[in-house]
Amino acid sequence: MREFRAEDARSEARRLIHDLLGERQPTAASLLGDAATVLGAERTARCAELAQGAALTRRSSELAAIAGLLVGTGVLGADWWTSGRGGKIPAPDEVLAANTAIEPWIDLTVLEMLAAWIADDGADAAWGPPVASVDLNSWQAEDRVELPADAVPGARLVVAFDAGGRLDAVVVERPDGALGSNLDFSSLRYSRAAEAQWSWGVAAGLGPHPLPGEDPDPYADTVDQQAAEYLRQWALRHGATGEQVGARWQAKGDVVAAVERVDWMWRSGEWFAWWRATSALLGGDPVQLASRMEDIASAS
Repeated sequence: MREFRAEDARSEARRLIHDLLGERQPTAASLLGDAATVLGAERTARCAELAQGAALTRRSSELAAIAGLLVGTGVLGADWWTSGRGGKIPAPDEVLAANTAIEPWIDLTVLEMLAAWIADDGADAAWGPPVASVDLNSWQAEDRVELPADAVPGARLVVAFDAGGRLDAVVVERPDGALGSNLDFSSLRYSRAAEAQWSWGVAAGLGPHPLPGEDPDPYADTVDQQAAEYLRQWALRHGATGEQVGARWQAKGDVVAAVERVDWMWRSGEWFAWWRATSALLGGDPVQLASRMEDIASAS
């Protein structure tokens, strides 16, 4: 069942990214080539530089953010990058150049922050500014938003729930005559930029994602062989197949490819310790790796 859910997600992602970018098997090279046409060579080179500087476990997420920026720019126009926001909020081009995230996105990388920004702006352009924001970790539908003074029964109010994500709150009259609202979960939708970011990341997977002209190849770096074999055997003991795990892991590219194939996020909870250990293996810090190996040994 877990394998079916993972494949369903990938199939939907491949469908979406084909609709948005014309790619069924997206690659870093094709993405950056398309981005150069829409964003311009200089912006694209800066985006690629930031993606290259990320950890290999994060590179796919950074490239997915570029996909969101590519599609969002196609919707909103290149002027989006140079438009000032007033006050303390700089233009997107300034944020990209400075490589410093700003409020309220400081927990994201700069590329992820810009992707969230353009996803929200695209949603506002498509459906208007939201009247409120809700957390969909709670699926309570009734009276989640404060109604505007001119609300009338039957009106549909746009509500934000995520970067680029929107749904409607329908104004209703309660039995006592008071006005309230019900969230219409069937109206849930995402802007095109948000769809592009999600679908590129899922369709392309963790990698490897070598960048055009990248030398030396970071995926060719060797890893700690003893730790690598322990983690490989751990995966086999906990349900991964030999085809998924692959042959002996010698280089970082072998590890990344195996992590992508085993679909660890769709497995049981102890696989999170495996993911943290493989991430430390890729990071190459011996102290961090030793700590994560202790964690997975205790979780086995």
